[in-house]
Amino acid sequence: MKEFTGRFAVVTGGGTGMGRELARQLAAEGCNVAMCDVSAKNMAETLAIIEKDRPPQGTRVTSHLADVSDESQLKRFRAEFEREHDTDRLHLLFNNAGIGGGGSMIADERATWERTFNVCWGGVYLGVRTFLPLMQAAEEAHIVNTSSVNGFWASLGPSVSHTAYAAAKFAVKGFSEALVTDLRLNAPHIHVSVVMPGHIGTSIVANSRKVITGRDEDTLSPEELAQARARIGKAMGPAAAGLTDDQIEAMAAEQHRRFLEEAPTSAAEAATIILDGVKADRWRILVGEDAKKMDQLVRADPEAAYEPEFFQRLANEVGWKLGG
Repeated sequence: MKEFTGRFAVVTGGGTGMGRELARQLAAEGCNVAMCDVSAKNMAETLAIIEKDRPPQGTRVTSHLADVSDESQLKRFRAEFEREHDTDRLHLLFNNAGIGGGGSMIADERATWERTFNVCWGGVYLGVRTFLPLMQAAEEAHIVNTSSVNGFWASLGPSVSHTAYAAAKFAVKGFSEALVTDLRLNAPHIHVSVVMPGHIGTSIVANSRKVITGRDEDTLSPEELAQARARIGKAMGPAAAGLTDDQIEAMAAEQHRRFLEEAPTSAAEAATIILDGVKADRWRILVGEDAKKMDQLVRADPEAAYEPEFFQRLANEVGWKLGG
């Protein structure tokens, strides 16, 4: 699929980050887009940005409230897409929605762990299940599943538990790779790509907290403050005991700011890389130079991949800023 003009695309997680940029860039090329998210406010901002860009005349972009971990909500989204776009086929499916959280099987609550896993893995699986009939009806189609570098390296470093997100992203990667053969045998006009971004400048840190807690507020709840204090305590040691709640809140906000603003790859750059990869029919799309370097290092020395020394070498070669 060398160009997207006149095609129909579905983008999950279109309210912010890479999903917003995918919707914006697709619309700019004259592709009709239906996006879903759990935040109507964020999708309204995406729509306003797209309208300001003035996409080609006749391009239609719609927004739909849906939690991708809930099959009934995805089926409702599909019905709304068919009705509002007056179509019975789909050319592009971007299973992009994802959240972080629930890092530990031991220290975190089961509900939090499963919420993260069900969005990051279930959203991809259910997305394909839900929209596959419409893609089978199209003359050609392409599934784009967002995994992560944590789909081949299940870690954020030796001092952070990261099981829910990493397990989900490994599942997305394996599922997508298996689909290469499955589609070739049973639906050869549908292709698939697995996307593995490195550190991309998005609001996933803040958005994940809101999704998991159900609180659409920027300030931390007392429970969240206690959890943040425990995490900071592990990193800082006894010095963390004297921190006030305001200081803990400020440190959490700074973590979000750094993740968003100091990323080596912006969400817009990531979306361009993904769309170029789809046009080139690449089944494996690494996003960011840090992702490429990480892939090389893990492949070169997999037995050492979870040792502290490996993480330090990885951070040095990738250029991550540690601490602070």
